Amino acid sequence: MDYARAIPVLASLDLDETAAFYADQLGCKVDRYGDYVIAQRGEIEIHFWACTERHIAENTSCYIRGGEVPALYEEFLKRGVERLSDFAVRPWNMKEFYVHDPHGNLLKFGCAPEEANALA
Repeated sequence: MDYARAIPVLASLDLDETAAFYADQLGCKVDRYGDYVIAQRGEIEIHFWACTERHIAENTSCYIRGGEVPALYEEFLKRGVERLSDFAVRPWNMKEFYVHDPHGNLLKFGCAPEEANALA
């Protein structure tokens, strides 16, 4: 069955820079369609539109949740992803880490602590 899903559409101040970051730093397959970029990695998909207002990108985020998150954190550590936070259990009982892309969009990655422990 092809389930419906939500796909975030985030602002990009420079689509070439966005495409390079998501491909080189986060290991995504990236496609460009004029003034629109789609980054995909497995079931993760994020779209980007061209924007000239930095405050929009700096005030947006998306949440990526699932059992793959601990492995992504380890991979991002090894890749040396810039602006990578620690991977910790937050007060709302989710184990999370965060990445800011070059334009300020916040990517939040999380899983239930028991999911992370089961994979450790």
